[in-house]
Amino acid sequence: MLVIPSVDRSSCCQTMDHGQQTTHNSGSGGHCRLKLVDFQVHENHTSHETEGLSQKLLVLRRGKPFRVTLLFRDQSWNPHAENLVLQVILGHLSQKILVRFTDKLPSIYHWSATVLSGHVDLMAVTINVCSPVFSSVGLYKLLVHIESRRGRRSYAVGSFVLLYNPWLKGDPVYMPQDAQLQEYVKSDYGLVYMGTNINVSERPWSFGQYEPGVLEACLQLLQISPQHLDDQDQDFIRRADPVYLSRVVCSMVNNDDDMGILMGKWQGSYEGGVNPTAWSGSADILHRWVSSKFKPVCFGQCWVFASVLCTVMRVLGIPSRVVTVFNAAHDGNANMKIEEFYSSTGEKLNLSKDSIWNFHVWVESWMRRPDLGERFDGWQVVDPTPQEKSAGVYVCGPCPVAAVQQKVLRAQYDTPFIYASVDADVVRLIVRQGMVVGRTVDTLCVGQLIYTKSVDSDDPKNLTDTYKLTRPMAMMMCTRSLAEVSGREEDSTSVLDVSLKIEGKPTVGESIRLCINIKNNTFNKKVLMEHVNAQIKEYNSSPQESFWKVHQEVHMSPSEVLTLRHTIPPSEYESFVSSDDIVNVAVVMKDMVTEERVLETLEFNMTSPKITIEVEGGDSIQVRMEHTARVSFTNIFSKALNGAVLTVEGSGLLKDKQVERLTCLKPGEKIEKTVSFTANSTGTKVLMSTFSHDGSPTVVSRGFHKVKVTAAS
Repeated sequence: MLVIPSVDRSSCCQTMDHGQQTTHNSGSGGHCRLKLVDFQVHENHTSHETEGLSQKLLVLRRGKPFRVTLLFRDQSWNPHAENLVLQVILGHLSQKILVRFTDKLPSIYHWSATVLSGHVDLMAVTINVCSPVFSSVGLYKLLVHIESRRGRRSYAVGSFVLLYNPWLKGDPVYMPQDAQLQEYVKSDYGLVYMGTNINVSERPWSFGQYEPGVLEACLQLLQISPQHLDDQDQDFIRRADPVYLSRVVCSMVNNDDDMGILMGKWQGSYEGGVNPTAWSGSADILHRWVSSKFKPVCFGQCWVFASVLCTVMRVLGIPSRVVTVFNAAHDGNANMKIEEFYSSTGEKLNLSKDSIWNFHVWVESWMRRPDLGERFDGWQVVDPTPQEKSAGVYVCGPCPVAAVQQKVLRAQYDTPFIYASVDADVVRLIVRQGMVVGRTVDTLCVGQLIYTKSVDSDDPKNLTDTYKLTRPMAMMMCTRSLAEVSGREEDSTSVLDVSLKIEGKPTVGESIRLCINIKNNTFNKKVLMEHVNAQIKEYNSSPQESFWKVHQEVHMSPSEVLTLRHTIPPSEYESFVSSDDIVNVAVVMKDMVTEERVLETLEFNMTSPKITIEVEGGDSIQVRMEHTARVSFTNIFSKALNGAVLTVEGSGLLKDKQVERLTCLKPGEKIEKTVSFTANSTGTKVLMSTFSHDGSPTVVSRGFHKVKVTAAS
C-alpha cells in the first residue's frame, strides 16, 4: 500500500519511487483527499503471470485489466461532483483516462479505467485499469487526479512495468498452448546442446529471470540502447512491436556497436575476464553489467550470448528458446557454399575465409510477422553472436524459420545468412602443389541436426525438419587448378566409394576406433594408398597440427567391398585433447594408377569422465537455508594424474569458488570436495564443477547439477 500524507498547500511536488508518492494540488479545499493506494500486488502478479519478477515494482502484461484501490481521507469521493482521472506516463508520452462506471468488458485496443458495481463505498473505490494490447513495453508512472469545478488535486502514486502478453490472443506474441508458455516464458531453466551431431553433449543453464535485479537490468538495457538515446519518443512508440524490440535487444546483448552486455572472445587467454565455458547462468552476467555501469562483461561465446538473450526476451514476455545448430556454416561471401581445403594426405588446411562451426547456438522467439504475412508467423531466429553486420549493426534477425525452410531469401531479416547457416553446400578440395586434385560436394553436412530442449522434459527436441527439406547428397570428383575453383561444378562418378565412421562412443581415456569402408566400383583390381589423419580443433576454428596419422598400401579385387579399422590409443591423444576439443579425422584414398583421390571426413567430440555431484536431502532445497553437496571425480585413466584440482562453484549458491587439490591422484582413486551452500532467492540454480591436472593443457571434465530453490515453508 501507498500511504498518502495530507498536504494542504497551493502547490507541492516531491518525487519518490513505487513505495512513495508525489502530491500536487491546485485550487482551494473541498476535494476528497487520497489517503491510501493499494496496488493489490499479489493479486495482480498472480493474474498477470508475473509472480517473482520483481520485489519492488508492480509488473503487468499489456491488454489485461489490473486492479487498484483508492482510499480517501476525511471525506468520501462524490462521483457526481468529482471526476477521477488516471494518467499513465512513459517518458514524454502521456495518456489520461477518465474513470467510468460500467459493467462492460474493457476494450483491449485503448486505455480504460472502470469501476464495477459494488466496488465503491463512501471512502474507497476499486478501479479496473486496462492497457491496450499494443502498448509499449517499459516502466510507466501512474498519476491520480481528482477534478471538480473548484480545481484539481493530483497525486503521483507510483510506477508499474508493462510487458508483452503471450497469454492474450490479440497480442502478436500470443502462444495458445499453456505447456509451451510455461516452458518458453516462465521457466528459468534450460539446456544448451553442444559437441557434435554424432556425440551430443548438454549443459544446464539458469536463465535467472526471478533473480533480484534481473527485470530492472532488462529494462535498463532498453533505456541505454542506441535507438532510445537517438530518439526517445520514437523508441517508446516502436517498443509495442516485438519485431522491432527483438532487434534492439539482440544488438544490445553483444557490445560491438553500443553499451552491450557481453564482449566476445574465441581464442587465446581469457585473463581479465571469465572463460565462456565457466558461465552457468544469465543473472550473474546481468548483475556484473549493471554494477559496472554498463561496461561489457568479459567474455562470451555463442551459447552465452544466446542464453542471455533468451533471458531478456522471456523477461519482456516474448516466448523464446535456445536452439543449437550442429555443423553451422558461416558463409562469409554469401554464395551459399563453404569451401574446405585438405592436403593430399588428409590434413585439413586453414585456407578458407568460410567456416563451419561444429555447433552454433542462437535463439528462436515466437511472434506474428504482419510485415511479411501469416505464412511467416511463429518462430523467428534471433542471433546475438556478432558475426556479420545487418543494416550496419551486429544484429541478426528476427528471421522466420518458415522462410528458411521455404528458401524465401527476401524475407526480413537476414534470411540468406541464416539459410546458409543450416543449408549451405560444403565443397571439400584436395590440394597438392597448388592444384586441386580432388573435389567433393556435400549437401547434407551443414545443419545436419538442430536441437532445443523439449517442453517440460530434459530430452532434446529435433527441429531439423522445421528448417530444411530433405534433399539427396551430391558427390562429385574432379581435378582442377586452384585458380579454377570458383567456377562451375563438374559432375563425374567416382570409381571408389569411401565412408568413415566411429565405432562406439568416443570417450576420454579409451581408444578411438575408426572404421573405413571402401567399395571398388570397377571390374579391375585396384592398388590404393590410404592416408588417415587426425587433428585437434575447437568447435569454431580450424584444426591444429596433426597428432596421429597412418599411411598404408591397400589392394582390392574387382567390385570388392573392404573394411579397414584403425585404433588411436589414449597415449596418442591424451596430451592434446581436452574436454572441449573436437577431433577432425580425414581419410584420402589414392588410386596409384589413375591418381584419382577420394576424401572422406568426420569430426567428433570426446565424452569426458563423469564428475559426480550429490545434494544431501535431494535436489529441491529451501531458500536461505544451508545445504550440503558432495562433489567427486574418480581417476579412470591407467596412469596417475599429478597436480589434480577439483573446483566447485554456483551462481546464487556459493559466494566463492571452492577448490580441492591432490598432489597425485592414482588410477581408481577419488578426489572429493564437500561444500556448504545457501540460496538467497528462489528459482533454478546450477552447481558446476571442473577437474584438471598438470598433464592436461585445459579442463579434463565438467559437471553440472541443477537444484530447485523454493520458498521457505
